[in-house]
This record gives sequence, structure tokens and C-alpha cells, in this order.
Amino acid sequence: MSNEFDPYREALVVEATTLWPDDYDDWEPTDRRRIEEQLHSDPAKANQLEYVRVHTGFARQITVTPEDLERLGA
Repeated sequence: MSNEFDPYREALVVEATTLWPDDYDDWEPTDRRRIEEQLHSDPAKANQLEYVRVHTGFARQITVTPEDLERLGA
């Protein structure tokens, strides 16, 4: 699967997950949720985006990167 935003697959997203590197384990859950919401609200701007095929459509998987955090002002 491509790591680029895909409007076709995006229309079929039934699940969204966020992967956090170990470097961010000490972040508060509320801060992590805020960042996850921002990333998934505009997935085209995510630095590492993957669409994973699932039985009913696609799962959008975003891996948090330092570039994403800088862009979001975190």
C-alpha cells in the first residue's frame, strides 16, 4: 500500500489507529488524544500514513513523527 493520502481509500476508512514511538511514552493521555484527533482530522498532512486493508474497508494508520508534532505546535 502507498504511504500517500488516497481519497478513494479514505472514503472506505472504517478504523483509525495511531502509532506512537517509544520516545513519547511519558506523554499524558489527554495530550496524546489531542494530537491523534488533529492528525486524523487532516490525514493528508500526516508524515507517515498507511492504509491497511481490513475485511470491511481500510484502516487508516498514522505513525506520529517529530515533524508532525512540530507542525501541530506540540
